[in-house]
Amino acid sequence: MSPTRRHVLTGAAGAAAGACLLAACGASGGDRPAEGGAPEPDEGATTGGDDGAGSGALTALADVPVGGAVLVTSSSGLKVLVAQPVEGEVVGYSSVCTHQGCTVAPAGSELACPCHGSVFDVATGEPLEGPATEPLVPFEVRVEGGDVLEA
Repeated sequence: MSPTRRHVLTGAAGAAAGACLLAACGASGGDRPAEGGAPEPDEGATTGGDDGAGSGALTALADVPVGGAVLVTSSSGLKVLVAQPVEGEVVGYSSVCTHQGCTVAPAGSELACPCHGSVFDVATGEPLEGPATEPLVPFEVRVEGGDVLEA
C-alpha cells in the first residue's frame, strides 16, 4: 500500500518540528554572546601579554587601576583578569565566568559578565550578583620591577 498525501505531509511536518527542536537545543553556547565573541575590555584595559611591560610580563603595574582590573592574555593564550584592589596588591583570575563560561571583563570597581549579568568582587573574585554562585578561578600573579608577571 502506498502512502497517502496526508501521511507524507504529516511525516514531513513531524521531521521539521524535530529538526527545529534539535536546533533550538544546540543553538548558542548558553552564556556566550551571539555575536562578536568576548566582550570588549573597559577603557585602559590591555589585551596583550607584553603591552609596554617587560619581556614575559602580563602588564605593567601602572596600567592596572587601583580598585579596578585589566583584561590581559597569558603566555598560553588564556584571557586573565589582573586586579589591584588596593595600591601595590595584585590578584589574578581566569576571565571565564563560573556560570556558563562567558568572558568576564573589568567594569570599573567590579568584574562583570555581559551574558547573564553576574558581577564579581575585584578583590576576591567572589560573586556579588548572580546567576553565578562560584567565585572566579584564581590565576597566580606576582609583581616584579613594576611589571605583573605570571607566578
